[in-house]
Amino acid sequence: MMRWVLMCWIVLLQGPLWAQSGLSGVVRDQHSEELIPFVSFQFKNTGSGFIADSAGNFHFSGDQWPSDTVEISNVGYETKIFPVSILKKMAVIYLEPKTYDNGVVVRAKVDMGLWLWKNIVKHKPENDRFRRFDNFYYELYNKLEMDLKNIKSIQKIAGIKPFRPMNELISKNLDSSEGVKVLPTYLTESISDYYFQKKPLRRREEIKGVNTNGIRNESMVKFLGGMDQVINVYNDFINVFNKEFISPISSNGDFYYKYSLSDTQRIGGIKYYHLVFIPRRQGMNTFEGDCWVEGGSFAVQKMNLRLDKKADINFLERLSLIQEYKKINDSTWFIAKDKLVVDFSPFNNRVPGIIGRKTSTYQHVLVNDSAVSNRLLQNKIQEEILVKAGSGQKDRMYWDSARHEGLSATEMGIIRMMDTIVNAAPFQKITRQVGFLATGYINIGNVELGSAYNWFTGNAWEGFRTRFDIASNKHFNKKFRWHTYLAYGFGDKKLKGEGELFYLPKKDPRQYWYLEYKKDLDFGQVYFGEITSDNIFAFAIRKPNIPLKFIGLEKWQFEFFNETRGGFSTLLGLNSRTYTPLKNLVPADSFGTGSHALKAVEVSLRLRYAFQEKFIESHFYRTSLGSPYPIVEATVSKGVAGLFGGRYNYTKIQGSVSDNIKTPPFGIISYQAYGGKTFGVLPYTFLNVAPGNELYYYNKYAFNMMNRYEFIHDQFLGINFEHNIGNGIFKAIPALKFRQFYTVKALWGSLSEANKVLNFKEGHNFQSLDGKTYLEVGTGIDNILHFLRVDFIWRLLPKDALRSSTEKFGVFGSIRLNL
Repeated sequence: MMRWVLMCWIVLLQGPLWAQSGLSGVVRDQHSEELIPFVSFQFKNTGSGFIADSAGNFHFSGDQWPSDTVEISNVGYETKIFPVSILKKMAVIYLEPKTYDNGVVVRAKVDMGLWLWKNIVKHKPENDRFRRFDNFYYELYNKLEMDLKNIKSIQKIAGIKPFRPMNELISKNLDSSEGVKVLPTYLTESISDYYFQKKPLRRREEIKGVNTNGIRNESMVKFLGGMDQVINVYNDFINVFNKEFISPISSNGDFYYKYSLSDTQRIGGIKYYHLVFIPRRQGMNTFEGDCWVEGGSFAVQKMNLRLDKKADINFLERLSLIQEYKKINDSTWFIAKDKLVVDFSPFNNRVPGIIGRKTSTYQHVLVNDSAVSNRLLQNKIQEEILVKAGSGQKDRMYWDSARHEGLSATEMGIIRMMDTIVNAAPFQKITRQVGFLATGYINIGNVELGSAYNWFTGNAWEGFRTRFDIASNKHFNKKFRWHTYLAYGFGDKKLKGEGELFYLPKKDPRQYWYLEYKKDLDFGQVYFGEITSDNIFAFAIRKPNIPLKFIGLEKWQFEFFNETRGGFSTLLGLNSRTYTPLKNLVPADSFGTGSHALKAVEVSLRLRYAFQEKFIESHFYRTSLGSPYPIVEATVSKGVAGLFGGRYNYTKIQGSVSDNIKTPPFGIISYQAYGGKTFGVLPYTFLNVAPGNELYYYNKYAFNMMNRYEFIHDQFLGINFEHNIGNGIFKAIPALKFRQFYTVKALWGSLSEANKVLNFKEGHNFQSLDGKTYLEVGTGIDNILHFLRVDFIWRLLPKDALRSSTEKFGVFGSIRLNL
């Protein structure tokens, strides 16, 4: 009996000792946190070791350790060495991705990598879901998390007296699970039903749950779904922040990549190949990384793509893109998970940066099912995104059961922290201050004041000018907005101003009514994103030796806008414009009007077609993100003499077509072609005045080597063309991230003899091209310090129309912040 008791005690004591002698855990990517399969563990200076499984799990147990040190390695990652005593305490091992500056050392022949790539390309039609299936459906779960890194500077700010209430909150929520201190700051998630049909092409997404933690803008919510975030490694090009990168399994990938077969594994009797790829040459928009491929079908099972700070993306420290596939039956692989991790550092490691993580999972897949086609028949347009009623009010119980994967303790903490921070007075204060610096506007109660950038300006006619704006905001009324400003020139001692009323009864599809009265100087063509003369910066960057031109404008304007879901819109307008030439322009009394003003009243109709155009919307207004197709506009205007005091009968017809065309790997082409004709004899104020630019700030929509009011026409045709070719000649020095472009702008126009007799007065040098060509070409450097652009412009034609005040060459600067 004593022997039996003694043996039991020995077994019980040996059990814990045996457990302590084992190694177990998982291996993850340091950047993406994704599991790494088939990682090699080697006991140093021995022939013993073991390999993690296909899910990144590892386990080892034995009577004794072959060595007291373990070397952990995998292709594409930095090798790590740990003492066994430390490794036994680690449940998660993080490996750091490395770059292949000196190539890849593999066990297989190099040409086997090329053989594998060729077979992946050959079998694309059977493995790419967009080619193989007539239709499919899946439930999509999206999760987006944002963390702040380099938080020492944030903690310094939080130490300042007004922000001290946030300091404790920040310290409490710091996360250093990956060895780097970050502050989790934002998390949003959505769940939707996604439907796709190949022929005829239709897509539909029904967003049924959204947990936005503060975002209430429906246009933003739509971008949280899957319609605009389709990543497909089987495509020849993969879009990353609006730049086209060449996929490693592109049909001509061998021109851009070197391939190596580094390993083979058998899982369940099926062979899997490990393919490693690196860029063939520097300066191309390419990835580096690896993928696992099933033998026989040559379908991608997992793809890892990586970019680092050398990539042509501003502020990027590194990027990881992982795509996983799973079998939905014995022979069909389908997308199961996407993960994108982006590390942005605006300037250096002393300034706060951002780590963004986006995870998408796909479940309940249906392929080639009639239920999918029947659902898509409900589409009113080719691609439709619906945000279901109540989707933003789902409770915790819904999310606990609906989300595809549970939230970590850190992620749950983000949601709790956001509620606290957003309601904190210091946070709200700094948000208002940042918004004021960015826009010049500030909200006080139900009104908006601004813009600070127009408060103090000056020009040769008005002298010192002040202007003050006030408008209602969404808190005043959800559908109605008013705006007014008053301006005063201390030189001309005149009061100017504007009043606007805007009514928005419908947002989707959009419909509005607009009424405006304005009496001020006409500061020329106004374009979004460009500097006008009514701006604090304009006077300092004006070209020298060009006569200043001033004209007063009094305007009444009414508009009714109506849009359909298919992208077709109409704009019906009625306006009255009264011009008073003030300086260096033909005066009104030269036209025999007996008045110092020129007045016309016109009715207009604009038709516009922009298929699948996307927008980011504020409460009242919206900004176009463009369309994948050309945008076409046509306008007909009719001037009516005698109506509300108008003096002229005329008809105008104008039209334009514009587009942005991606031409990977050679950048983006943007163009606008336009033309028009005016029937009638009119003063220059109501003819087409070619858009000139008298500032050294580059204007995308104007002729930058042409002066204002230099050319007038009653019929015209023009084109603006720009090709941004990426790094171009700077390919050899990718660290600069300079981008090269060239521009071509041409104009053809003429003026009838009757309009020449009326407008060409002695002492005023208006011109007409009379069928000749105006041509200016340019090139330049974009992305200097990530936001500066320099244009070099040459005016080539017409050679006989140059004046002493018109130069043949100019250098222009502009600010265009982009990724």
